[in-house]
Amino acid sequence: MTYDVVVVGGGPCGATAAEDLARAGRKVALIDRAGRIKPCGGAVPPRLIQDFDIPDSQLVAKINTARMVSPTARSVDIPIENGYVGMVDREFFDEFLRDRAAKAGADRHTGTFLRIDRSEQGTWVIYRDKTSREEVALRTKLIIGADGARSDVARAEVPGGDTIPYVIAYHEIIKAPDGPSSYDPTRCDVIYDGVISPDFYGWVFPHGPHASVGMGTGIDGTDLKEATRLLRESSGLTECETIRKEGAPIPLKPLDKWDNGKDVVVAGDAAGVVAPSSGEGIYYAMECGRQAGLAVQECLKTGRAKDLARARKAFLKQHGSVFRILGAMQDAYYKSDERRERFVSLCHDVDVQRLTFEAYMNKELVKARPLAHLKIGVKNLAHLTGLISPVSV
Repeated sequence: MTYDVVVVGGGPCGATAAEDLARAGRKVALIDRAGRIKPCGGAVPPRLIQDFDIPDSQLVAKINTARMVSPTARSVDIPIENGYVGMVDREFFDEFLRDRAAKAGADRHTGTFLRIDRSEQGTWVIYRDKTSREEVALRTKLIIGADGARSDVARAEVPGGDTIPYVIAYHEIIKAPDGPSSYDPTRCDVIYDGVISPDFYGWVFPHGPHASVGMGTGIDGTDLKEATRLLRESSGLTECETIRKEGAPIPLKPLDKWDNGKDVVVAGDAAGVVAPSSGEGIYYAMECGRQAGLAVQECLKTGRAKDLARARKAFLKQHGSVFRILGAMQDAYYKSDERRERFVSLCHDVDVQRLTFEAYMNKELVKARPLAHLKIGVKNLAHLTGLISPVSV
């Protein structure tokens, strides 16, 4: 049997690509290691729930407030107007997506990707079966590499795939407190404090009966477990039972090229697709998987390998501006505690709050309020230059 496409990696990106292609009538194989849970806050905006038909049963919590906390423990609560942000547990959400892809017609294979072999007779994806421990070869026309930030497919096949910059994310899933505390099961806390993370942020995100407490950093030598211990202590969560601990790399920048010009395209974390500043990845991974699937569809129809490049072009056409703005914001505000203090002060502004969450909820820049954008630009400049004192807000 020859598959039209083998998808390597069964996270939200790979599972979405596999499902879309299977529903389009293509012969699809999905290879996933299974059993691994990626550290993730688990936030999914309404746009994701709508675009990818996520049932309410997959949401372990619904968030109506985001709290930003500064290095001096000043905080601002930002209400989420006209809706909510859903929270998922990746242990169950990823398996739901893989199972849905299988029900759509994709063949599931559980094992570890090893390599791609090519000869005059064709192209094979080789993986080690989890149960038998034997090498299995799947013959295929095309390959989607959706195997994470340290993607073996990207390293072997795509320029720059072996040098992608990333931060390390670490979190602990704990039992949510059931007694008096500052913890709120309908609020996400984002902590901008150099003690917790010298270049990113820490978080406390509700997951129904559980909570995700963690942080990220790209600075070598940072003690992630100690930083998380301090975060739990400052949040009053030290005594909560720890369910599990997880860590993984999170990419910082989309690769300049996502395909090898012949039969491979990478997507999701493997392509470097995680939003700067926020670190948000689930929506962008699934959208990237969808675009990779569309590019593969076109390539299968035309036989032109150059059509694989459509995935990157289409994704960045839709989301490139948001990534550039978020990247500039991270560069401006994440460099020091003094800058982080000013960033939280800026978040007190109602225009900032509304435009930020409108953009987040709908995954596009808000163009309907030009005066608000102008006001934010002026205020942003005033905060960065020190014309506005953070303690004055």
